[in-house]
Amino acid sequence: MLTAMGQKLFPYFTIPFCLMLFLSPLILPLVSSQLNYNFYDYSCPRLSNMVRYFVWSALKNDTRIAASLLRLHFHDCFVNGCDGSVLLDDSKDGSEKNAFPNRQSLRGFEVIDNIKADVERFCPSTVSCADILTLAASEAVYQVGGPNWRVPLGRRDGTTANEMDANTQLPSPVEPLQNITAKFISKGLDLKDLVVLSGGHTIGFAQCFTFKGRLFDFKGSGKPDPSLDPSSLSNLQSKCPNRDASNRNLAPLDSSTDRFDNAYYTNLKSNTGLLESDQALMGDPQTAAMVNFYSTMNQYYFYNDFSASMVKLGNVGVLTGQNGQIRKKCGAVN
Repeated sequence: MLTAMGQKLFPYFTIPFCLMLFLSPLILPLVSSQLNYNFYDYSCPRLSNMVRYFVWSALKNDTRIAASLLRLHFHDCFVNGCDGSVLLDDSKDGSEKNAFPNRQSLRGFEVIDNIKADVERFCPSTVSCADILTLAASEAVYQVGGPNWRVPLGRRDGTTANEMDANTQLPSPVEPLQNITAKFISKGLDLKDLVVLSGGHTIGFAQCFTFKGRLFDFKGSGKPDPSLDPSSLSNLQSKCPNRDASNRNLAPLDSSTDRFDNAYYTNLKSNTGLLESDQALMGDPQTAAMVNFYSTMNQYYFYNDFSASMVKLGNVGVLTGQNGQIRKKCGAVN
């Protein structure tokens, strides 16, 4: 079988040697040569502790914040690179916050702002908002039971944001798998990264408008999505009745919304994936093979690969050296 990039996809879920293909990204980490694991060791040695405390404090008051921080980081990196542009309130090309995929659903800005304010007190004009967001996403996953990976640092902040790019570059929950795969490849990510990073939907909720089309009039058929499990369909229809007032209601993305685990993949196998783009992973033999692997094997393999893909994601389009700036406030250019 060939991936969309034309590379051979081995059936690594069948023989022990091939399991090493899942572990290899951690054995040989895909770290940008421009980033450094020890970047702030001398200039801001307490950085990790500050991020850890503020994420813990936010989670204590709102268990949804872990998923929100993870999503905020993904939406930053996927639009013109991990440059903190999603945090800007305004720019000459509009605010990414106001793009359609973001304006009704992105949360957690105040957590990043609180971390940044504390960091500025101890390490003024030293740590970028892009690095703080990357660290916060990693810490959030770890604090709800997920893997703990080292984050290479040294990103600088962008000085512009682009609302149109956010509207076009971010994957949509109703896009065909082929389109989403192409968007991942355009960022230097591959089919495996798509499947692994989709596993981040093991935590959090989605608003009804993102999947309601599956419940009542799937692709103009006047009927529900036939791939959706009937008991799950009934439950979702009660949460999201067929009227506009329910569009902002929430439904869990998987059966363990507050715990990071591999249940997301088990749900896909039982046709209870919430988003159309999630369940579509079972409609392609290559992605379905990976879903089966992560659902049946010890979640250790998922954790390893998720960590590696997150490091890869965090390397997309980074600004380093003299490019960009270290913003004093994450919502505004200096």
